[in-house]
Amino acid sequence: MKGNFKLLRCFVCLLNVLATLVCSSNILIAEENNMDKPTKGDSMTWQKKSVKYARIMSRVKWMPVADGMPIKGKGFFEKGTEYTGVPYSSVKYEGRYIGFDIFLKTFLAAVQNPLSVVYTENLSKKVTNAGCYYGKVCSSYTSYALQCGTYYVSRRHTPPYRQGVSLVEPQTAQVAKIGDIIFTPPSAGSHVEIVTEITKNDAGKVTHVRVEDSWPKTTRNNNRDAENFNDHIASSGRKLYRITNLDAWRGKNKAESFLFPNYKEDSATPAINRVFLLDRGDWVPYLKGQVVRFNIMDKDAQGVKKLIIKQKDTVVEEITLPGKGVIERSFSNCANYTAYCVMKDGSKSQVCEFAVCDLDFILPTEKVTLGKPWEIKFTSDNMKIISAYLYSDKNAYGAYDVFITDEDQQKKRVIIPGDLVKDTGNLQVWLIGENKYGRLKKRQDIIIKK
Repeated sequence: MKGNFKLLRCFVCLLNVLATLVCSSNILIAEENNMDKPTKGDSMTWQKKSVKYARIMSRVKWMPVADGMPIKGKGFFEKGTEYTGVPYSSVKYEGRYIGFDIFLKTFLAAVQNPLSVVYTENLSKKVTNAGCYYGKVCSSYTSYALQCGTYYVSRRHTPPYRQGVSLVEPQTAQVAKIGDIIFTPPSAGSHVEIVTEITKNDAGKVTHVRVEDSWPKTTRNNNRDAENFNDHIASSGRKLYRITNLDAWRGKNKAESFLFPNYKEDSATPAINRVFLLDRGDWVPYLKGQVVRFNIMDKDAQGVKKLIIKQKDTVVEEITLPGKGVIERSFSNCANYTAYCVMKDGSKSQVCEFAVCDLDFILPTEKVTLGKPWEIKFTSDNMKIISAYLYSDKNAYGAYDVFITDEDQQKKRVIIPGDLVKDTGNLQVWLIGENKYGRLKKRQDIIIKK
């Protein structure tokens, strides 16, 4: 009996040991699963995200299917050549920034349509420092990585325009960290880059610093050794800066407060429609009355019977198609639309999605007096107005974001503080709206007087 009792005690002890091991294992697994999840006080979380988000744009591969896609400066992207990283283009209010105004997948869809805007539109004739209708510049690249809702121009990444950022000391590779930014002051033009990787040897000494940026033709990826990195930041007046408080640096301009950027959609591999595409790609907004061009390509030669356009569950139009070609339509009703083709065997193609939206605004009829508040009245349909962007032609540093509050939305007007604009002369006013498919902008100018 005593022997059986001892055996029972040993069995119970063994069970306790096994339970402890299982519990410890579960804790370790849980810790491993949560290593990359944000935790309070984890100062590296946003830096790691900035690298991940930067590389959505710098690692993407794409290939033109037609000639005519312009490169900023001169020349064209070559048909059939694979490129890495999104194209450089200062699209401003004429085109659309990839990641802010459109999804990355919208650009990738447009590239697959030989009659899309990336091949038929050349912004270099309309906007300085531009080329392709869809693109990025250095500041929209870093602002996207740094989780901003709209982009800060490069010169406004650093003091005195931003809080929560400071100069790194000493200015060497040995103290650089991922998420640091490198600012080049304006000569021909200012520039900003982001640090995305630090490599150290076994002794803990930094051997290489990877720096990425948006630069013609596409994004750049330079993994410099420590000496070359030091030379880089010591030339052309460059300085290495560190964002010490991301929320203070972003202010009200937080990506999570807006529908864009949409990092989940941008990081996913899209299924591009092979039967037909829109002239602006897919998953994209149009202005009310703007022509929408459906290019029926039927790349797999299945045979197309008709094109069906729907607003929610209601069929707007059925178009019988004799074959391949472009169908043009404009829409006066602001709404979200879908379109698909019915094939000769009765099957349906992949759906294309787009929105028709409207936005407009009224500025004061007379010149605005410097130092006094003034008002912008706005309207919108199937689109939420998110900001008014003000840009001074006179002062290259004069770029201002005025974010629209819930109260502004209700009143359909926003007050521009008298102390915001610092210069007299011409002021560009861009009204920016968004819906789930992207953003649209309209521009008007006004004179600021003394």
